[in-house]
Amino acid sequence: MPNDIQWFPGHMRKALNDISDKLTYIDVIYETIDARIPFSSRNPELNQVATNKPRIIVMNKSDLADETKTKEWIEYYRSQGIHAVACDATHKKGLDILKKTSYELCKETFERAKAKGRIGRPLRAMVVGIPNSGKSTLINALCNRKIAITGDMPGVTRNFSWAKSDSLLELMDMPGVLWPNLGTKRSQLCLTITGAVKSNVVDVVQVSYDGMKLLEELYPNLLYERYKLAKPNEEGYIEDDYERFLDAARKKGCILSGGRVDEERFGKLFLDDFKAARIGRITLESPSKPESGISEEKE
Repeated sequence: MPNDIQWFPGHMRKALNDISDKLTYIDVIYETIDARIPFSSRNPELNQVATNKPRIIVMNKSDLADETKTKEWIEYYRSQGIHAVACDATHKKGLDILKKTSYELCKETFERAKAKGRIGRPLRAMVVGIPNSGKSTLINALCNRKIAITGDMPGVTRNFSWAKSDSLLELMDMPGVLWPNLGTKRSQLCLTITGAVKSNVVDVVQVSYDGMKLLEELYPNLLYERYKLAKPNEEGYIEDDYERFLDAARKKGCILSGGRVDEERFGKLFLDDFKAARIGRITLESPSKPESGISEEKE
């Protein structure tokens, strides 16, 4: 694993403070997480600043995640008394379930408003989550038009703003927030290869190398097929991890003059392949051992 990855720009500390200050304006919290890393993409500091409001975990990017694992995670959250909804904001899937769950959780709030004569009061939701978890895409999907700035780079949203949909729903978009200590090295790796941490603050070669080893542990057949690698016990299988990494790079044409392998180019290609699900639909963490993924962290 690479050295500890820490990326906590100043605006993220301000955003955490802003979340606490603005809770009085909202009814429910939408905590967007990356369905591929349901544990590592939850900000533990939110538990301290958002304790008195209903919260729904929006498992966004579910179209990129292992569908079976997503269902397991939803069952896991339910067993913990936590509301969770699988969502593919890009293709507007899961939104109806999210809205229905929201109104059920806020039923008493609306009944009190109705008793005071406030008919047609909008539901107000704060959308929070780590960078690149799809917050802005979710807001655009719920509003059925492009309101929030979206992008595949973390740190796009810097200030909070309100967005109104056409269905009595108002959304407060908060900046994507990480936390000072990003947990285990495995969690740091998961956050990096899914795009929550900017690739320009890490060693791309090291991260892609470690990412390949992680996928070989969890989804070996998908990895071998994508990069045309021989499987264990097959002819041509390469025992050494690093040599296998170089072999994958060669087969993708990442060659410099003189036949040397362009490791950085392949590293970027591998990370792009993962983020776009070209390797396959992958979930890196399991609810059976959420604190460290599917197996113990390896040094």
